Amino acid sequence: MLAEERLARIVEVVEREGTATVAKLAELLGTSESTIRRDLDKLDQAHRLVKVHGGATAREAAHLTRDLTLSERHGLHDEEKRIIAGYAATLIEPDDFVYIDAGTSTEALVACIAETRALYVTDSVSHALALAARGCRVTVLGGELKSATEALVGPDAIASLERYHFTLGFWGANGITSQAGFTTPDRSEAQVKQVSMEHTERRYVLSDASKFGRTGLVSFAPFEYAQILTAGTVPDEYRNFENIVEVGR
Repeated sequence: MLAEERLARIVEVVEREGTATVAKLAELLGTSESTIRRDLDKLDQAHRLVKVHGGATAREAAHLTRDLTLSERHGLHDEEKRIIAGYAATLIEPDDFVYIDAGTSTEALVACIAETRALYVTDSVSHALALAARGCRVTVLGGELKSATEALVGPDAIASLERYHFTLGFWGANGITSQAGFTTPDRSEAQVKQVSMEHTERRYVLSDASKFGRTGLVSFAPFEYAQILTAGTVPDEYRNFENIVEVGR
């Protein structure tokens, strides 16, 4: 088996199963465990899967238990994110006071924003720089910088949010279920998301359809607390909820 074919097979198995051990992959592919370990190193560096102790996990599965870095998230449902972001950007009016959460779904939104008369606040350093480059007026929350997501978290971020009352806000989520609501793997980011939502009048969660039916470690808002803008194949059990907007259908 050629090396590229073996790498593709490894990704196929991990994505199908969600996770796979080195021993299982070696047996399935008829090669040595040392070769599989080297292959996992390459695939992890290429952001095609996430290497863990003793094996590998699909990026979608890993995203529920830890925050992937922004570079690891790029390539995950990018087309759906662009569709959602394009629609979300049209919701911003000149007089809005807008909160924008950290993450790649909201990063796609920032790239689509044309309304420069609105006021923007974000907990994302990279989003703030991108908004400023587009000619927008933007305020960045204070707080501790979380390197993986480039988000500002902690008591200073919460104290900043307590002063504001947003007319409109956009958030990302790692998982969405009707029981657990909107979830994320990190407690500090969950708190920032929760408080910012509580201080916003019109709330939108930007989420490709793969997030439905998945649950992260920490809930930050109940399911009915926000409108969900989504694209992709929404599971049947979520098609009839009034707060779900399937963009592009």
